[in-house]
Amino acid sequence: EYLNRCGVDFAGVVLFYEKSRRNQTIEEAGEILKALDASVKKVAVVVSPSAGEVRQIEEAGFDYIQIHGALSGDLMDKISIPVLKAFNVSDIGQYEKYCNCEKIAGYVFDAAEPGSGVAFDWNLLKSIPRDGKLLLLAGGLAPDNVAEAVAAVRPDGVDVSSGVEYSGGAGKSPEKIDLFVKRVRTVKY
Repeated sequence: EYLNRCGVDFAGVVLFYEKSRRNQTIEEAGEILKALDASVKKVAVVVSPSAGEVRQIEEAGFDYIQIHGALSGDLMDKISIPVLKAFNVSDIGQYEKYCNCEKIAGYVFDAAEPGSGVAFDWNLLKSIPRDGKLLLLAGGLAPDNVAEAVAAVRPDGVDVSSGVEYSGGAGKSPEKIDLFVKRVRTVKY
């Protein structure tokens, strides 16, 4: 409901990663997808998925799959929805491996430890060529720094999770979501 009201472009759901406190079951994800407006692109956020997990994601109706970690070539051949390949600061050199792949719709550049709420030096992205694919910025973004990040990097979009959570990480704050979206939309370039 909060995301619909704010008019976001994408909504992500963490799946098949029990280490994350944000992990959802595929059934819970289905309920979330039903609640989102048709205009919101639905993104499954996963770490090194299996072929079976990819199949479940596609059957659930996700528009994109955001993949952190390893991605084998034969699995890439089996994915039928666009891929957002996530890179941590520590593996940003792997970008070259994926930049010419047709199924990669974009890149998510994240902090060294995804989900930690810690920002990284955005200057590291200056060497990444803009190739017509989405460039999404993640990692430590919050209402207090997102406008600066957007002005510095000029990404196609931003990815936030911990930066809009209640103190202690127990769910998302509607007020923080609203403020985050407003601050993103105020940046002119």
